Amino acid sequence: MRFVILGAGAIGGAVGARLHQAGHAVSLIARGPHLEALRRDGLTLLTPVERAVLPLEAAADPGELDWTGEEVVLLATKSQDTLAALGALRAAAGPGIPVVCLQNGVENERVALRLMETVYGAVVMLPAAHLQPGTIEAYGADITGMIDVGRYPEGVDETCEKICAALSRSRIQSRPAPDVMRLKYAKLLLNLGNVVQALCAPGESRAELSKLTASEGRAVLQAAGIPHAAEEISDVEGRWRRWGVREIDGRRRAGSSTWQSLARGTGALETDYLNGEVVLLGRLHGVPTPINERLCELAARAARAGRAPGSLSADDVLAVRA
Repeated sequence: MRFVILGAGAIGGAVGARLHQAGHAVSLIARGPHLEALRRDGLTLLTPVERAVLPLEAAADPGELDWTGEEVVLLATKSQDTLAALGALRAAAGPGIPVVCLQNGVENERVALRLMETVYGAVVMLPAAHLQPGTIEAYGADITGMIDVGRYPEGVDETCEKICAALSRSRIQSRPAPDVMRLKYAKLLLNLGNVVQALCAPGESRAELSKLTASEGRAVLQAAGIPHAAEEISDVEGRWRRWGVREIDGRRRAGSSTWQSLARGTGALETDYLNGEVVLLGRLHGVPTPINERLCELAARAARAGRAPGSLSADDVLAVRA
């Protein structure tokens, strides 16, 4: 089994590095300066206890790789890039290649199943960062992270078990999850705060905004009848203690994936697939979601304008309640 990492950013790069170190065949697909650095220097993995430079195969497009039918694709792009990435994958490898969605949100699996025959959801808890081309930071000193995998929309199979076994041998906790989407909806509630942390300066108002954002999320999931209870997902601090998450060269993890996208000036954020999922469900089920709607608008403006993280006031967002 060869793992093709489609989107070798923070999550994809960290997972690809650990799989490679455990002896698995790995190919990365990346773009721009990151791809150039990977081809020139290899992938640099930084953790609290190591620095490794790994000579991984890197390509700009699925069409550059040789496909044998023995691959599993780990899709780790941002949600707004999923459709284009899968279109290129299908054209190069055909629709039969298994795809595992290592992504936030709950829409990617549905998009993937439209194009590919076999799709797996994965709930990813992995503190990592990608801020410089060619370099991935993974902040777990003992365990790199956790990735539970299940068939979409439900169930497990032999391929799922093999994927989990490979991850478990690569310093990533992993188990087959027949109800993986329940876990992904629980993770979605956590991810609603990503844009708050990215846009707003720290303080009591930001903390209040995060709570209200999640409260709207729980209300729409309940109205929609979507299972989302998972205490093991919400215990972030306990999980990080068990994994030995700490600083790298005196630096704490800068922020969420949304914060990192804003800091790198990518021009697009995945907020419409996180907070926007709450907005969509609210509109479908008649539940008001004014705060999540406002955050989607502000995120789009901030990305277009190239604003720095923390440049907005949480009070301005909270004003929509008035």
